[in-house]
Amino acid sequence: MAVELQSGLPSVHQFQSLIREKQQIEIKLVTNDVITGTLRWQDPQCFCVDSNEGQTLVLWQQTVAYLKLL
Repeated sequence: MAVELQSGLPSVHQFQSLIREKQQIEIKLVTNDVITGTLRWQDPQCFCVDSNEGQTLVLWQQTVAYLKLL
């Protein structure tokens, strides 16, 4: 069974805006790792970040402690 992205949710709307605008973000993971970069895409469980270190990372949403705009 496929789970669809609920585009009416405020968090999904915010992520889509960040992707469109290529806004720089900082993501802190529950492991205390910090990633800076831009969002590339999102789905119901994961999102992709192009890091400032040149890596493309796919992160599970439950691994994020916080996300802030830079």
